[in-house]
Amino acid sequence: MGREKILIIEDESAIQELIRYNLVKSGFEHVRGCETGEEGLAAATDWQPDLILLDLMLPGIDGLAVCRRLKSDTRTHSIPIIMLTARGEESDIIVGLEMGADDYLTKPFSPRVLVARIHSVLRRAAGAYPEEESQTLRRGALAMNRGSREAWLDGVPLELTFSEYELLYLLARRPGWVFTRNQIVEAVKGSDYPVTERAVDVQMVSLRRKLGPDHPLIETVRGVGYRFAQE
Repeated sequence: MGREKILIIEDESAIQELIRYNLVKSGFEHVRGCETGEEGLAAATDWQPDLILLDLMLPGIDGLAVCRRLKSDTRTHSIPIIMLTARGEESDIIVGLEMGADDYLTKPFSPRVLVARIHSVLRRAAGAYPEEESQTLRRGALAMNRGSREAWLDGVPLELTFSEYELLYLLARRPGWVFTRNQIVEAVKGSDYPVTERAVDVQMVSLRRKLGPDHPLIETVRGVGYRFAQE
């Protein structure tokens, strides 16, 4: 990594420069900044960055509107977006993730955390987890085979329902990726009982019970959804 192009859309110049400094220091050679949503949309279309850091509180066109336009434009819809927000309002985060944003950070954030999130999102965008269904996916003590639909924790088989297996596999394939309840409903079509947003929470309780207290593999992102703990 390092050759990827990163676009920062942030109206506070001091924060923009701080982010740019830390990205360059971390080895990213191509970093650009914009202060308005209009400038950001133009730069995303013309420059075609590999990832966009998008502040939600922008003058003129706000960050959510920018995200919506980027994801509805065939020229930019596949560019990963990490939202930056000072408010941390759950409604904005949920809306942004539903629009297709890949992750979010609430200000103030650690530069090291930001860089780690960028690397993680770029790996996912590049298909860093291309496990075939016949291969075993491993995440720490957890192992899952998509072909045989088997799962093991510390080598001990897990007795999972169809929906529990689908849910765990969905989260484990993308550690750190926040999935909203609605996204989980769309991805997990349970045959053992109807999948609804409320059912996801109930199912999560059952899944965590089977994983046990010694393996806190699934994290709750309050007001948003769930994610698999990063290793």
